[in-house]
Amino acid sequence: MFAQNLRYLRKQHHLNQTELAHRLGRKSVASVSEWEAGKYTPKLPIIEKIATLFAVDATDLLQRDLSQLNQGPSIMPIYAQLTPAHQQRVYQLAQRLKTEQTRSVAQLPAQILQLDGVVSAGTGEELAADERDEINYQGKLPRFDYAVKINGDSMEPQFHDQQVALAKAAVDADNGQIVIAYVDGRSYLKKLKKTAQDCQLISLNPKYAPIDVQGNETFAIKGVVIGTLNN
Repeated sequence: MFAQNLRYLRKQHHLNQTELAHRLGRKSVASVSEWEAGKYTPKLPIIEKIATLFAVDATDLLQRDLSQLNQGPSIMPIYAQLTPAHQQRVYQLAQRLKTEQTRSVAQLPAQILQLDGVVSAGTGEELAADERDEINYQGKLPRFDYAVKINGDSMEPQFHDQQVALAKAAVDADNGQIVIAYVDGRSYLKKLKKTAQDCQLISLNPKYAPIDVQGNETFAIKGVVIGTLNN
């Protein structure tokens, strides 16, 4: 969905791939080309930068078909003609208006969020059927299949100890995506790195070594992370 949305938004703003790469501060157009081809999805900070550039929600950018949204008159053609500095001012104004709108509506009721276990941002968590837990959460949630608690610091600075990760169930993932994976009876939250020669689970914290899973029959992807909650 991200690849489709990125291509749609770029064309809506009358940008070519080179112009978009320049707006995002990329040295090469190759990244934009690979994103739109669906070869891999960029890291969360880049996704948020793209969402800011096109004035859309980052979750919608990943999950919703933006071309099918029922929209009124669009300011996008005008927005695309503004300088980056003026685009930032438009975005900041939109954020203030969104905050005012949120304050004017009833607060969402608290809900019980079921946690389906623990994943390691470290050296692995033993799988245990009795590790289910639940938390009270107040706010809007994206569409997800299950939630797990993160244990450890190997995915710092993007993911933190005791955060709750929201995941979509999956048995495969693109290169560069953050996944929930099982290896040798342990559960992990890691970045997937796939090449023609090998497959590894990568930590964002450089003090942790990669986990080589090429040819490991116990290795299985169970989901792709789409967001986090602070617990």
